[in-house]
Amino acid sequence: MIPIRTVFTSEQVQQIRLHLDQADWQSGELTAGQQARSVKHNQQLPPDGAITQQVGDLILDALARHPVFISAALPQKILPPLFNRYSEGETYGLHVDNAIRVVPGTSIRLRTDLSATLFLSDPDEYEGGDLQIQDHFGSQRVKLAAGDMILYPSTSVHQVMPVTAGSRVCAVFWIQSMVRSHEQRSALFDLDQSVQSLTSLHGHEHQDVTRLSGVYQNLIRQWADA
Repeated sequence: MIPIRTVFTSEQVQQIRLHLDQADWQSGELTAGQQARSVKHNQQLPPDGAITQQVGDLILDALARHPVFISAALPQKILPPLFNRYSEGETYGLHVDNAIRVVPGTSIRLRTDLSATLFLSDPDEYEGGDLQIQDHFGSQRVKLAAGDMILYPSTSVHQVMPVTAGSRVCAVFWIQSMVRSHEQRSALFDLDQSVQSLTSLHGHEHQDVTRLSGVYQNLIRQWADA
């Protein structure tokens, strides 16, 4: 799991929320698959709604400029964001995201390598509502500041714990990466972060920076499906 900090500032989140809070929310069960319908109890904006598309474009534009997201995800395709709201008593029980999703209104298919949740409510706006993700190291709970995002493998079993007070608003979407393997993608991310750190200390022309940058690029050539 990789947190992507400050996709939006607090001021930008406030502007986004002005639009979302005035939108026409519907039952999340309407867009749930057969398996998820029994455990999905939340509210969702229509995928083809004007506000969904407008705010979704803002998110995709911001992510295209976010170096940590690009390094961590190595995105090939991104499903346009969906927007969920959880009020008191609402939850989304244990589930695994669908392996293949179709971009609404198109015939474009996307393999879900990575799942993303962008928090649009601050933790003090609601109680409960933690995103609980299970992995090889146990269960971890995530509750980030508004404007921050968590990126995690779509193979993970996860759930949104019941909200006991307030309202939790978030954007969710899925990414098909150029590098399908989680292990390879993780190694590339660690290598790229090391290159960036060395560059800040020694500059682009330092021999170690050049050598490691070459290793990174050659691994991308071997592993990426561009």
